Amino acid sequence: MSTLFNLDRLGAWRDLPFFETQLPRIETALGTEADFLPATDKVFAALEQVQPEDVRVVILGQDPYPTPGHAHGLAFSAAASVRPLPRSLGNIFREMTDDIGACPPDADLRFWADQGVLLLNTILTVPPGQAKGHRHLGWQSLTGEVLSRLSPQPRAYLLWGATAQEAARTVDPVANLKIETAHPSPLSARRGFFGSRPFSRTNAWLQAQGGRAINWANPAEAA
Repeated sequence: MSTLFNLDRLGAWRDLPFFETQLPRIETALGTEADFLPATDKVFAALEQVQPEDVRVVILGQDPYPTPGHAHGLAFSAAASVRPLPRSLGNIFREMTDDIGACPPDADLRFWADQGVLLLNTILTVPPGQAKGHRHLGWQSLTGEVLSRLSPQPRAYLLWGATAQEAARTVDPVANLKIETAHPSPLSARRGFFGSRPFSRTNAWLQAQGGRAINWANPAEAA
């Protein structure tokens, strides 16, 4: 049984072996720290919000924003009040505007999750102010199990940067849509993220599969 986290909201994800075999060790390590981000009730928010059968698009991030008040458990997303936008998210919105002509009004991307977009970081916690500070805890095992669980059905995978691409290296590029580009961070966005048009390409693929497009830009109209 988890000592730090409430796993009751995980639904079908709760059956993944990670929660019995790996999480107890991670919890022990986290228990020695004074603080970590996001808050304990938000660490598994991405999985809590989208059940396996509802996932249509997977976007893999690296680890939570290390700035207190920003991270809330979904990759690249942040609290609606966060201003200015985290720089990677600002570049995502810039590319989206170039691609589809609009972008969300704020940093909160939970309305994407409501439409079946799994915004999963490969590392689920971070010490305040220390990006990748928990890269050795073993969270990446969960990512592997999540992707394995999703593998039987075709989905779209937006893989921005080497970390995401390595995590999803076994995803079949024939059965699924795999869009692999540079990361949207200021250091790399000009090396292939800008101009990649991931949002329109994903929607075109979803519709070709007989599904509905993702409303990327307007939370008020998202179903």
